Amino acid sequence: MRAKITADHLERTALVYVRQSTCGQVRDHTESRRRQYGLVDVARELGFHRVETIDDDLGISGSGFAERPGFQRLLTTVCAGTAGAVLALEASRLARNDRDWSQLVELGAITNVVLIDHDGIYDPRLVNDRLLLGLKGIMSDFEMATLRQRALEAQRTKAQRGELWMHLPVGLVYGPTGAIELDPDARVQQAIRLVLQKFDELGSTRQVLLWLRRERLSVPVTRGGKAGRYTEWASPMYTRVHAIVTNPFLAGAYVYGRSESRTTIVDGRIRHTSGHARAVDQWQVVIPDHHPGYLDWPSYRRHLTMIESNAYMKPGARKSARGAGASWPAFSAAPLWPHAPNQLQRP
Repeated sequence: MRAKITADHLERTALVYVRQSTCGQVRDHTESRRRQYGLVDVARELGFHRVETIDDDLGISGSGFAERPGFQRLLTTVCAGTAGAVLALEASRLARNDRDWSQLVELGAITNVVLIDHDGIYDPRLVNDRLLLGLKGIMSDFEMATLRQRALEAQRTKAQRGELWMHLPVGLVYGPTGAIELDPDARVQQAIRLVLQKFDELGSTRQVLLWLRRERLSVPVTRGGKAGRYTEWASPMYTRVHAIVTNPFLAGAYVYGRSESRTTIVDGRIRHTSGHARAVDQWQVVIPDHHPGYLDWPSYRRHLTMIESNAYMKPGARKSARGAGASWPAFSAAPLWPHAPNQLQRP
């Protein structure tokens, strides 16, 4: 096997590529990282005097959707002809998709670079080695796709039972038994109901926001911290009011799959983006009356229709009866002062 490493290879640099897919793996899987860094000693034992470690991609997936500056640096070095070998613990460390793997193998064959993992040494210029490398790339790609599919199916199945844990909006909490319940804080409940009531009355998220500002009222906001999630009071903003009006969990419904990921090609590179909202009839799971809520499902759907009709100037949208085209009065945030018990916050 060592006969594949020639004097020409040893005169160049050995590249040790270190990668772990997530920040959690970087934090918890220290043994895997130690083994990968240990490849530096393997390279020196093989006779390489210059060894460079590339660990810029710690915490970055090798699926091909995320930018990997370390892998790009590795390809650049290989293209420059200054690399004699590329070492990785296994093929999946270098790439979890066949596209990136095939590119590396192709460039390695052109510039005479050997690929080394825990199974052996491969020369991409040799037909048999190239076949094995191709199979390694295909298997790594297949394994990644299989793991992702199994995880998503398990997640979807649990969501269809209404049991998948979710980040709950303000106004809802998980009870001692794990069931979703109304926030026990009466002030929070009062604030949520007031926002929804004013939306019914005014018919516009913007009008509700302006009313809250005029009345100098605060709204509850859920925060996350080391001690867990907690609620605090903040000045009303459009996004906060809109989140209360449009969140289906506040209508007592359990939903899953409200957004989707999209893959596009921009400037010749694959771009993977997430968080694209789906229409209600395209949500993957909808379980009405799953838990206590602040309004019923028909009222929630009516609110969504009202919001859509208020989207003035959008194709097919209707002009709001509240005067969507009118200019809105300027306002400034009121200071938040302590409040009396069981009342909404007022300055």
